[in-house]
Amino acid sequence: MPFRLLVPLGLLCSLPPPHLGAPGPDGSAPDPAHYRERVKAMFYHAYDSYLENAFPYDELRPLTCDGHDTWGSFSLTLIDALDTLLILGNVSEFQRVVEVLQDNLDFDIDVNASVFETNIRVVGGLLSAHLLSKKAGVEVEAGWPCSGPLLRMAEEAARKLLPAFQTPTGMPYGTVNLLHGVNPGETPVTCTAGIGTFIVEFATLSSLTGDPVFEDVARVALMRLWESRSDIGLVGNHIDVLTGKWVAQDAGIGAGVDSYFEYLVKGAILLQDKKLMAMFLEYNKAIRNYTRFDDWYLWVQMYKGTVSMPVFQSLEAYWPGLQSLIGDIDNAMRTFLNYYTVWKQFGGLPEFYNIPQGYTVEKREGYPLRPELIESAMYLYRATGDPTLLELGRDAVESIEKISKVECGFATIKDLRDHKLDNRMESFFLAETVKYLYLLFDPTNFIHNNGSTFDAVITPYGECILGAGGYIFNTEAHPIDPAALHCCRRLKEEQWEVEGLMKEFYSLKQGRSRFQKTTMSSGPWEPPARPGTFSSPENHDGVREKKPAKRGIPLLSCPSQPFTSKLALLGQVFLDSS
Repeated sequence: MPFRLLVPLGLLCSLPPPHLGAPGPDGSAPDPAHYRERVKAMFYHAYDSYLENAFPYDELRPLTCDGHDTWGSFSLTLIDALDTLLILGNVSEFQRVVEVLQDNLDFDIDVNASVFETNIRVVGGLLSAHLLSKKAGVEVEAGWPCSGPLLRMAEEAARKLLPAFQTPTGMPYGTVNLLHGVNPGETPVTCTAGIGTFIVEFATLSSLTGDPVFEDVARVALMRLWESRSDIGLVGNHIDVLTGKWVAQDAGIGAGVDSYFEYLVKGAILLQDKKLMAMFLEYNKAIRNYTRFDDWYLWVQMYKGTVSMPVFQSLEAYWPGLQSLIGDIDNAMRTFLNYYTVWKQFGGLPEFYNIPQGYTVEKREGYPLRPELIESAMYLYRATGDPTLLELGRDAVESIEKISKVECGFATIKDLRDHKLDNRMESFFLAETVKYLYLLFDPTNFIHNNGSTFDAVITPYGECILGAGGYIFNTEAHPIDPAALHCCRRLKEEQWEVEGLMKEFYSLKQGRSRFQKTTMSSGPWEPPARPGTFSSPENHDGVREKKPAKRGIPLLSCPSQPFTSKLALLGQVFLDSS
């Protein structure tokens, strides 16, 4: 018998009609300026509470007004909040925090850290702050954005994660000891998102530093998941990284899988990689064919497509925003409105919501102030201008302040049914939730730049255009400026080109020509045509060969003049070899 969704009638009736306004409590539309200031006040209430009561611990415990380490011992909330400070316009505090991190951040510690969380929060946060440093008035060093203290810290943190990728499959362990590497008894079972959520940060790091190892391991991991999909095109939830066998075979778009799909799209945009986008679009077909019912997305068995869990998870609320990035606005809005009805039912999104029953799932009634629905509202508002999306922002501000605000910050909601609180304020509240709310209500923020303004930065290797917009948010809402990758990607090539030209010059003077040009490229990367073709991580196409062909110009980058042409502007300095 085919599965059929039975959505409660009350939920269907409460769906807000699209494009009809979004009146506030007094009958008017939400005032962006008013709510922008409310969001800013929320941020500083939480941020100041962390500094006063929890720093240098990772996170604030708002009910007891103290702190605790959660994902390592990195002063994590400080790193996660850093780029939010600039988005809110606080350059002086941004500068102060950069100095604090330079003086205190240490990764040579005997701590077991999540590879996934350390990447998205620490590496991503440091990379974003590094690329925004000049805009924040930090005195940057010569060679920036291809060098700098925050970049070196990000690289150091990422190198601590590399031992996790040393597996027979190239898929990483979930946990690594920052001092000793992977513990001998570490479980080989990792969730799909924990394998496929590295390409944004690691490719950025490789492009900025010139070291290909980070992008290489991220691509190997992506390739392995792609090769491991089922015959109907789905991936499961957890996999053994030593054997490549699926341990949990539930397929969906939510917890344990979510940011893998997100990074295929964002990686494709950031790197102008058609193959990554083609992979996502193939997944998208399977997801729509097997998991979508009445604009909800369920969990199904990855090999058969039969429904295993008819639930909506709060983490799935990123999906409409992701759909907007590929231009699927109509489907995105319909799914968003489904999710919004759940918010209005409880004043937040429970971790699990039983769709046929129209209620929470036992022991999954909490809301840890997650950002995903607000994130989707921000993306969709930028795409459509539909005021219904501002209404969600208004509702989020009112709900969080009414239910979650305490003397020392904002507390996780343990149970949305009775509004009991839990003694934790996740760092993502300042990194994501507040940031997306602010950007929803701030249409002129520099993050939304349409290219009409930009900064020209002079590096030792030429002019670099930054800050023109098109920022790519990692899954912790840390914005990456894609232009920086193209500025630094040619750094080593041009350095070697200079060396080669100088050799030619001196060879000609001596009556002999020994000019040899050296290039560096990642080479083409082709996904396999069908699932189940498992290649070795040492030999697959995703890793650079020793002598690859030169990379073509990225689709959305401006072609650079040859280095000789740049020098020719200053006069004819090289002899004519003809």
